Amino acid sequence: MSSGKKNNQTIKILHADDEEAFRSQVSELLQIKGYAVDVAVDGVEAINALQHNGYDIVLLDINMPKVDGLEVLRFIKERYPVIEVIMLTGVGDVKVAVDCMIQGAYNYIVKPFMAEELLQVISRAVERHTLLFENSIMKSEINRLSRSSDLVGESESFKNMLSIAERVADAEASVLIQGQSGTGKELVANFIHKRSSRANRPMVAINCAAIPDTLLESELFGHEKGAFTDARAQKQGLIELANNGTLFLDEVGDISPIIQPKLLRFVQTGEFRRIGGTVSLHADVRIISATNKDLKSEVQENRFREDLLYRINVITLVIPPLKDRKTDIPLLVDNFMRRKFLHKTPKLLDPQALDILMEYEWPGNIRELENVLESAVILSRGEVIQPSDIMLPHSRFTKMKSAGEVPGFIGELLSLKDTERLHIQAIMKHAHGDKKVVAKILGISLKTLYTKIAQYQLS
Repeated sequence: MSSGKKNNQTIKILHADDEEAFRSQVSELLQIKGYAVDVAVDGVEAINALQHNGYDIVLLDINMPKVDGLEVLRFIKERYPVIEVIMLTGVGDVKVAVDCMIQGAYNYIVKPFMAEELLQVISRAVERHTLLFENSIMKSEINRLSRSSDLVGESESFKNMLSIAERVADAEASVLIQGQSGTGKELVANFIHKRSSRANRPMVAINCAAIPDTLLESELFGHEKGAFTDARAQKQGLIELANNGTLFLDEVGDISPIIQPKLLRFVQTGEFRRIGGTVSLHADVRIISATNKDLKSEVQENRFREDLLYRINVITLVIPPLKDRKTDIPLLVDNFMRRKFLHKTPKLLDPQALDILMEYEWPGNIRELENVLESAVILSRGEVIQPSDIMLPHSRFTKMKSAGEVPGFIGELLSLKDTERLHIQAIMKHAHGDKKVVAKILGISLKTLYTKIAQYQLS
């Protein structure tokens, strides 16, 4: 989500008050200022509206028939904690209004009030709502993805792909991004979102392959209290959090056939139901999907719905693998070094070390390149990364075998244990026996490393 204030046009306000003349005056004022406004005549109507629509701010009269403002406040704070509530009260209800603030209301205004007073309180409430909302959708992850400098490349294939992405960014059509693992599909999705008309609303991302089917449905659509054993409270799904913004479905090809019909219905109509719910909800969300699978083949194998593919695949972007854009490797290396040494002088790469990177086929793409550079930075002793600091599987084991240091290398018929032993041995050699460095490169704890050293009798 972008920093700073939202535009008024993106702010949706619910005003609940039983006085018709007062409702009309407030609604007209807010609409003139560009806010989208819904009204409710009592607490019951307010709760119904909250269950069917997404709001940023709620103006609540304290004294309303059927269900009063205090009960509606409790309902909101239990289910929609990021909504900011402003209580509207008469002079004699100020003590009650203060109690409401203790229970989570943002502020209160005593009737009658000046228009400017209301607008100022709403403006401050919007700022607070923005901060809370950013936290609820994992602001740190979104900020990581928002760095446009991470999309680096001057190769023709990469520039063509990025040019198409820029042209379709401001359209509302669904986009499917295809590419191998590690090519930066999520960065491209974020690039599109940041250049769309929804840029000041959230981009919510979910990796469909990383979450079990039983949890994925709850993550997407939310659930009602008591819907299943661990559902101790109502939960909003990511679709609701992404309302008026973008939903990024990473590895969409891994969505279970059981969930696909429910996702299709949402993509077609914008409507969905929480697990265990009976009320249809609505969200205005742009869908951007990504996959490393051939979804047409998945359709032929009856693993993916053809009608869902058509819905999410209005526009297709194909990210070229790193092996097809090797001229971008020096730029990617420079970009990584600058980010790695943000407040220091970046390390340089020996020309021969760069040659090694240029010759490698990079099956893991940019993600693998960054991992190799990360380990090279750790292993290098000086300010220049040497060829011996580059830890690539084939080149490393081939060099070691030619030197008579190990009995085999990748591609030979070795057991898994032998391969692990040789791998640890190679990294220990290049790390000059520094076990903390070795453990960090391997991604294991020191305790696990010592166990492996004892198991394989390494010194």
